[in-house]
Amino acid sequence: MSGASIPEFSPALFLPTASVVRLALAVALLAVLAGCGSVPTENFYTLSAVAAPERAAAVNAVPGFAVIVDAATVPELVDRPQFVVSVGDSRVSVLEQQRWAEPLKTQISRVVAMNLARSLGTPRVSTNLQAGGSDADYRVTLDVQRFDSRPGDAVAMEILWTVRRGAAAEAKSGRSAVEEKIGTEGYDALVAAHNRALATISREIAAAIQK
Repeated sequence: MSGASIPEFSPALFLPTASVVRLALAVALLAVLAGCGSVPTENFYTLSAVAAPERAAAVNAVPGFAVIVDAATVPELVDRPQFVVSVGDSRVSVLEQQRWAEPLKTQISRVVAMNLARSLGTPRVSTNLQAGGSDADYRVTLDVQRFDSRPGDAVAMEILWTVRRGAAAEAKSGRSAVEEKIGTEGYDALVAAHNRALATISREIAAAIQK
């Protein structure tokens, strides 16, 4: 009886190919990175109004007029969701993880409107978007010339504004420049300094409306 030949055992038959080894190493590396790494958290901030009770009390008895604040124009450099901060005399940094919750031009007009309502002692102050383009006794336009942020140091804001009275187009213009010291680290403090700068500028606009 003739026997069938048995193939000789060869360890090479059971060795993985180079491509299989590379694939296994890549999978292992991705697993390590997934376990050790984490996605940076994005933080969102909004500007807000600052109360001005000392002026509101002075004019609270005459709230009979309406004011509309048009959407502000802002420099292209800061017209983006990310914070843009100064890190030198001629260098800025765009912070991907620190962001505005809504466009600056929308926030600035909204906050100025809220500040004016408090300073003038009248609820009849709104943004153009809120009012739907309706007529008002006074219309305020805002052209932001400067919106600088220096974390831990100061913020600087400069706004060219115009107050136009009624259909007669009687107007008064002004330029307000404010620098607010921050004093502490952190982006909450930086945003608070911008809020104080907007409050100061809003009081100057309110004084122009009162006159």
